[in-house]
Amino acid sequence: MFEIVEAPIDPQAVEAAVRAPACGGIVSFSGVVRESADDGRAVSGLRYEAHAAMARASFAEIADEIRRTMPEVRLAIVHRIGELVVGEIAVVVAAAAPHRADAFAAARFAIDELKERAPIWKEERYRDGARLWIENRCGEMKP
Repeated sequence: MFEIVEAPIDPQAVEAAVRAPACGGIVSFSGVVRESADDGRAVSGLRYEAHAAMARASFAEIADEIRRTMPEVRLAIVHRIGELVVGEIAVVVAAAAPHRADAFAAARFAIDELKERAPIWKEERYRDGARLWIENRCGEMKP
């Protein structure tokens, strides 16, 4: 399950996509819109945009990389686009593996790499009415 969606994300559905009888550990990460920006400004919400097909391809590449070192890991990534308010889930990553160590490692690798590579852009919206496109980790900025 590698998806870009406009509707709210159900973390339990993402976990269910990776659940398997051979997997004794499932780790999920939910990225939630928080009330303050890194610089301390009050946030009212975020707007995400993505190149959906390329983002899904990035998610699949990340999963392939994980499977090269941990072949039994099952991975799902769902990222939301559009307008989100404080408290809403923007992204869910779920990793399942026979043992918890691989599940934790895979989930961490997946969210970190997604932030670096996926063509997903974020505009922070502040309570004072200002807006700012936030540079993604790979050094590119949305115009």
